[in-house]
Amino acid sequence: MKRRPRRVIPAIVVAVLLLAACVAVAVSLIQRLIGAHEYLSYDTVADDLHGMTWHDMPVLAVGVAAVVFGFVLLALALWPGRAAVLPLDTEDGMSAGVTRGGLRTALRSTADSVDGVSSARIRLRRKGVKVSARTDRTGTEGLPEEICETLTRRVQEIGPQPVRRVRAKLRGPKTGEA
Repeated sequence: MKRRPRRVIPAIVVAVLLLAACVAVAVSLIQRLIGAHEYLSYDTVADDLHGMTWHDMPVLAVGVAAVVFGFVLLALALWPGRAAVLPLDTEDGMSAGVTRGGLRTALRSTADSVDGVSSARIRLRRKGVKVSARTDRTGTEGLPEEICETLTRRVQEIGPQPVRRVRAKLRGPKTGEA
């Protein structure tokens, strides 16, 4: 159960390029129909295109660019994205998952519950969790290890497979100097 994100950016790029081409053709045709001065003359474009052969350099350059652009879009479509839903252990035979945002929220509330942590920021990586915690304490010996142990225990309770390690970084109290 790994739902993958949609490929929005390549679709937007293709849609914008097609929209630009359609707008250019529509503007040219409307200007031609109403008899106004054409911004892009249909006759000039048609004469230039009819005068070209397959062996001309502009035709070859546009063809190569179209092939490269197509391969880039194909590679982007086939490249696996980050999983939107992380699978949970299937000990009971049930298939279940947790969203990345849900896991981040659960781990943040667990890190905030550790004694001495005033705030925590959670970053989910491909195979681990990075915690940046802030404390108001001056003596912080053992606090990063306690955060790691607490979050590791919580991850094992939740049970997602992709999270293998937890790392914590601790920041001390803010000074009130101006």
